[in-house]
Order: sequence, then C-alpha cells, then structure tokens
Amino acid sequence: MNKKNRINEEIRAQELRVIGENGEQLGIMSFDEAIKIAQKSGVDLVEISPNANPAVAKIIDWGKYQYQKMKEQQKNKRKAKSTELKQMRFGLKIGNGDLEIKIKKIKKFLSEGNKVKIQIVFKGREMAHKEIGFDMANKIITLLDEEAIIEQKPQMAGRNLSLVIRSK
Repeated sequence: MNKKNRINEEIRAQELRVIGENGEQLGIMSFDEAIKIAQKSGVDLVEISPNANPAVAKIIDWGKYQYQKMKEQQKNKRKAKSTELKQMRFGLKIGNGDLEIKIKKIKKFLSEGNKVKIQIVFKGREMAHKEIGFDMANKIITLLDEEAIIEQKPQMAGRNLSLVIRSK
C-alpha cells in the first residue's frame, strides 16, 4: 500500500470535498457520508490532497488506480532516453575522405541525441606542433557548426586534445 495516500478508515479529516468515480464533484460532506457512498459503490475512498481545506478525497478502485499508476511510470521510464557520451578519435594526419566519414558519423550521433567527445591524438614528435591539433579541432567545429554546440572547449590532456559537443 502507498504511504502517501490514506484510504478508507485511515482518513483522519472529518470533512471532505469528494470527487466521484468519473471525476464529477460530489461536494463537501462528512467522512461518514463519503465512506458510505464509496462502500455502496463497492470501491475505496482515497485521500488525494490531505492538506487542502477541506481535504480532497476521491472514490476509486484502489487496486486499479495503483495498477494504472505503475503502468504509467513504466511507460515514462521507457520514454526517458539517457544520453550517452560517444567518442570519436582523430589522428593529425587524417585524410579528407576519412575526415568526412567521421564527421558524418558524429552528425549521426548528434541526431540520436548523444553527446560526442572528440579526441585528437598526437603521436611521437607531433607533440611539438600542438597548434596543428588546435587547427584540426577548429576545422571540425566549423564543419559541425550547424548541428552542434561546444560543451567543453578544446583542452590538452596528455597526448590528446579533447572537446565535447552536443546537438543544438
């Protein structure tokens, strides 16, 4: 049983604003009258808003209500998509064809709602020319300018220059 909602005899309020099974207002009545109406219908009296003045109670089938609530939560859980952080690595000596293919792949990741971490890898003596890596990062950013926003600016971490982008 749910601790938030009091049902039937657990309701403490003496005066209730009662809502019927189909959502219609039955008006303000005493607790005894409301519980009699609910029992006559063969369903439960559930306190919806205990802090209201007077407290609001609804006449509903408690089991069915809980089941629908659970189904709704499952449906919402399925709809909520977690964004992943995809990663794409580039070398400094990448050719234009390979660059285009990787850019297409990044665009696909962005269209799916994922963030993309772009890493430009420096090998051997390439570390002496970090400006080439920053130029490459700027070139990638300009190619993705229409689809992406920079979330983390390019920064060096060891032998890698990395930045994070997300879709607009």
